[in-house]
Amino acid sequence: MKKFIYILMFTLSLCLINNSFSAGTSSTSSDSSYTKAYNLIKSAKKYEKKGKTEKAQKKYIKAQKLLLKSNKEKPLQADTLNYLGFTTRKIGNYKKGEEFYLQGLQIDPNHKGINEYLGELYVVTNRIQLAKERLEVLKSCGCEEFKELKEIIDGTKTSKY
Repeated sequence: MKKFIYILMFTLSLCLINNSFSAGTSSTSSDSSYTKAYNLIKSAKKYEKKGKTEKAQKKYIKAQKLLLKSNKEKPLQADTLNYLGFTTRKIGNYKKGEEFYLQGLQIDPNHKGINEYLGELYVVTNRIQLAKERLEVLKSCGCEEFKELKEIIDGTKTSKY
């Protein structure tokens, strides 16, 4: 009887271990798409700073595809919507980029990245008052996003787009 209990416990523990590995694999697939997209965006920003806009654009397009996949697998994550808005704006589709940002603000109205980037979009599309509203949301955070957006609104720093 003891042998039977040991074998049963051993078999159950193997099943539990196998289930936890398979659960971890499926949950990281969207994280993986998001992480790859994030890294592509960082790389694209570096290319942009060097004036290599064509290479940057290719990276933004790849990142956007990964973010769309991530958003489909794990919908309505503010960070994903932030970068979807960012990449979409960077490839020139301001209207769709704004939609992603606004979806993200519905989830997290104080999201620093969304407020900054949406403010930048408003500056580029000549809607300064709306940009100032985004700045107002960031005012009390004492964060880099506030400083960046303020400089762009004041004209002391230019936004690439």
